[in-house]
Amino acid sequence: MIILSRLKLRNPLMLASGILGSHVGSLNRIAKQAGAVVTKSVGLKGREGYRNPCVVSWECGILNAVGLASPPAEEFAKELKKFNRACPLIVSLFGSTPEEFVKLVRIFDFADAFELNLSCPHAKGLGLEIGRDFDLVYEIVRCVKKSTDKPIFAKVSANLDYVELAKVCESAKADGIVAINTMRGMVIDIVSKRPILSNVSGGVSGKAIKPIALKCVWDLYEEVDIPIIGCGGISNWKDVVEFALAGAKAVQIGSAFYYSYDVIENILEGLNSYLRINGVCFDELVGLAHRS
Repeated sequence: MIILSRLKLRNPLMLASGILGSHVGSLNRIAKQAGAVVTKSVGLKGREGYRNPCVVSWECGILNAVGLASPPAEEFAKELKKFNRACPLIVSLFGSTPEEFVKLVRIFDFADAFELNLSCPHAKGLGLEIGRDFDLVYEIVRCVKKSTDKPIFAKVSANLDYVELAKVCESAKADGIVAINTMRGMVIDIVSKRPILSNVSGGVSGKAIKPIALKCVWDLYEEVDIPIIGCGGISNWKDVVEFALAGAKAVQIGSAFYYSYDVIENILEGLNSYLRINGVCFDELVGLAHRS
């Protein structure tokens, strides 16, 4: 059992936001194995996102420019009420003002926790662009905290000064930091001689960003006292152990689901064997590399 800011997780493995779409069926399937699931990010109004192609696979992971495509909040809330509650439900929110975030929290009052998207790299006026304004971030977190007693996790980007941003979130009483989101990147088709993604650039995820995410978790553990949730390129149990040693209290798994729905079950098998052989529980690994 993992206690993460009052949330009780059966294990430290969480579904990352934005991976399995906006239908609850996929969440219900993953919830039977995961410690928690995070929904696709949602705003007050529906967004169509960018036209296809908006996702491309390459040898080191995934590149996407979905553009925060999502149904309207009220519609998505009706869908999420069919969630099986097999594990905690964390709803990921995006918006441009504190008032928008507060309205979203009220719409999803049945959620167990909220993740604030301050880091999506390919949505104009949202995500990463909000994360750049530290004063605005402080107000968003502060207002959201005043509007709910549920845990609030802020998802930050390595494209910003993530340590200072995390400190701002901590000072506004965020319950934890999620690090990191995708990194900006692009691919070009050498036959058509044009960028493959319709948006030209997008967010890089998968194995390519794991060392970056791991360093961010390490830095954050040194500078903030609230829990850190590691995210970025995690695909096997060894990755999970590395993130724990760097300081992650829990981890989120994203792109690996594109290759197998059984990724959490497979990771748990190896992780539990490692913990048993070393005679430790997961919590004892958290931050251990800083003390060795």
